[in-house]
Amino acid sequence: MSVLEMKVPSPGESITEVEIATWLVEDGDYVEKDQPIAEVDSDKATLELPAEESGIITLKAEEGDAVEVGAVVCLIDMDAAKPEGDDSAAKEETPKEEKKAETSTAPKADTYATGTASPAAKKVLSEKGIPASAVKGTGKDGRITKDDAVKAVPSMGTQPANGSRGTERKKMSMLRRKVAERLVSVKNETAMLTTFNEVNMQPIFDLRSQYKEAFKAKHGVGLGFMSFFTLAVVRALKMYPDVNSMIDGDFQIKHDFQDISIAVSGPKGLMVPVIRNAENLSFRGVESEVKRLALRARDGQITVDEMTGGTFTITNGGVFGSMLSTPIINPPQSGILGMHNIVNRPMAVNGGIVIQPIMYVALSYDHRIVDGRESVGFLVAVKEALENPVELLMDGNPERALEM
Repeated sequence: MSVLEMKVPSPGESITEVEIATWLVEDGDYVEKDQPIAEVDSDKATLELPAEESGIITLKAEEGDAVEVGAVVCLIDMDAAKPEGDDSAAKEETPKEEKKAETSTAPKADTYATGTASPAAKKVLSEKGIPASAVKGTGKDGRITKDDAVKAVPSMGTQPANGSRGTERKKMSMLRRKVAERLVSVKNETAMLTTFNEVNMQPIFDLRSQYKEAFKAKHGVGLGFMSFFTLAVVRALKMYPDVNSMIDGDFQIKHDFQDISIAVSGPKGLMVPVIRNAENLSFRGVESEVKRLALRARDGQITVDEMTGGTFTITNGGVFGSMLSTPIINPPQSGILGMHNIVNRPMAVNGGIVIQPIMYVALSYDHRIVDGRESVGFLVAVKEALENPVELLMDGNPERALEM
């Protein structure tokens, strides 16, 4: 018999463990070579695992299992013949005997262990703020085990006579757990502050109204806001290089390039693909790259390499209706720009009141290496470029800048 052991491939240099998110086949199925058989989560992305050969598959890991890179997750019997007709008809269901728990009608007497939490369970209950008296132990003599503590949920109060009170317990993906871990570490390990400003978007509205149709017809991509913001950020980072740096132990590392991370919402959670060397890109180049990366993130095809690195991040909560927020730094970067929704507001212009489309913008920065002068100056530079894009981003020639 020729049996292939399929091992977990390495999704990236720094990844040593993945989680089986979903098996796309069942144990005993016949699979074709290169057929996707599973989705695996790493702490950076979700990747498909294709069959390396054709044959009958035997699964060696369950959904939700964390497995090391290089571990065997399934076997493929390459000598097995492909079943004819409906595969499901070729499978013979083997009835499984249900194990019946032995029940005793005689009540068990309480002992000193009844209701007592093990040390591990006590720690978990303490973190959840749940008293041991509120948990029924399933261990020997009624002792509360760690599993009991993990499954315990805080009281939700007295149940009303009517209305649904259902709950669902779902394990977070490895990506979501890693994001949560990183966010907490940022709050604990950086001196994060946020400064705010407002941008009059009317000049960009006017440019887009004038050129967006011709731009899309010529280049195949829309002229959105992201290219203006990306190029405004690139300009500001050159003016204030501390915002484009990061801390490494006792050293500050400054970059002479601008790799801009763009936060996008994907099916598996927040993804942050990187636009490499954005300082070398035109409006067309930025829009094309943003579209390419966003589609790959949406379709679950984004790679670890495409999300690795980045010297500064832009996030746009405005697409979801956010008026103002405090974006959190993407470590080890030292700054992140938050875009928000655009609202018509009354503004004082040349001594009069004019209704203008206004966006609030926010810069969160690591105060350990970025001072107030640099942070405020950076955000003002972004504001100036967005409010005067023809002069500051297009060298006074929109047609040439847009490659029309």
